[in-house]
Amino acid sequence: MIKLDNLRVVLGKFVLNDINLMIEDGEYFIIVGPTGAGKTVLLETIAGLNPVKRGAIWLEDREITGQKPETRGMSIVYQDHVLFPHLTVRDNILFGLRLRKKTSQELSEALQWLDGLLNISHLFKRKPVTLSGGEKQKVALARALSTRPNVLLLDEPLSALDPESREAVQEELRKLHLTLKNTVIHVTHDFEEAMALGTRVAVIGDGRLRQVGTPEEVFQHPNSEFVARFVMARNILEGTAVKREDSYYAFKADGMELLSETKLEGPCRASIRAEDIQISAKPAVTGNINCLPATVTRIVKKGWIYHVTAALPHEITCLVTRRSFEEMKLEIDQQVYLIFPLSSVHLFREQKPVNQDELRSILR
Repeated sequence: MIKLDNLRVVLGKFVLNDINLMIEDGEYFIIVGPTGAGKTVLLETIAGLNPVKRGAIWLEDREITGQKPETRGMSIVYQDHVLFPHLTVRDNILFGLRLRKKTSQELSEALQWLDGLLNISHLFKRKPVTLSGGEKQKVALARALSTRPNVLLLDEPLSALDPESREAVQEELRKLHLTLKNTVIHVTHDFEEAMALGTRVAVIGDGRLRQVGTPEEVFQHPNSEFVARFVMARNILEGTAVKREDSYYAFKADGMELLSETKLEGPCRASIRAEDIQISAKPAVTGNINCLPATVTRIVKKGWIYHVTAALPHEITCLVTRRSFEEMKLEIDQQVYLIFPLSSVHLFREQKPVNQDELRSILR
């Protein structure tokens, strides 16, 4: 277990403030957030690379706040691999073990174990310059795992890879975690990566934790506009929620009424994911669903997906597949119905005034 207790870190003008977090043994824990949010600062602080201004870091039942990095039982892998160009893959992998004065037998056993995990023996005699991005990342992982750390720290390990390599290394990370059952803390700005790998997720912004939960909880139930926009909930409305006589909760904004399963009353915001909304030429036949007439105002093609915006009068963006788009023959000013379940309308109260600079950093 790793526990961060009221952590404060000051690096120049950047401040990591009031970080309280508990990571269980064996978790694949993801730290996500926009560029400059403090993700890497937090990861390196856990590793012992940054001084702590206030608070404490605990590993199991011992405080490690002031301990040197090499005594913490952790290994870190950076996005740029940091391999020694003059050494072979074999020597890169064994570098840390040789510093620990391991015997030839122990070195040989480590290589055999790592090859069984990552299937990399065919790379041992090569130099890093001859490796692909995916191969370099596997070598960096092997070097980090060679000391059999209790905690593996990953700083944007997939961001520098092409899509095919990214998918392959992502699958490798999933298999490694299932096999080793060690604790992994993985930093990324990509929420799809978090959804694919994480058991839990912490969203960080402007040096503060914004929300912690399972990927599904954070994705479907953001607790602030900052988090909602980061997880790409494109439709965020401001209004008031009331409980109706039929026990449903209704979100009202400028004459529009949306039914929700969220039990919340008073001023609040509503977020609706674009992929949860169906566009139809006809109204829904069932009554236990949101179905609103709308007018198509904008169409943007994104590969095999279309982003279709329709006015209610509030503008709502939907994701439409190419097949559905062509079948409906959607065009500007077309009259349609937007249909979505009550569960897709998530209501929340803003935790603090929205910082527009933060929102712009997310949307860049």
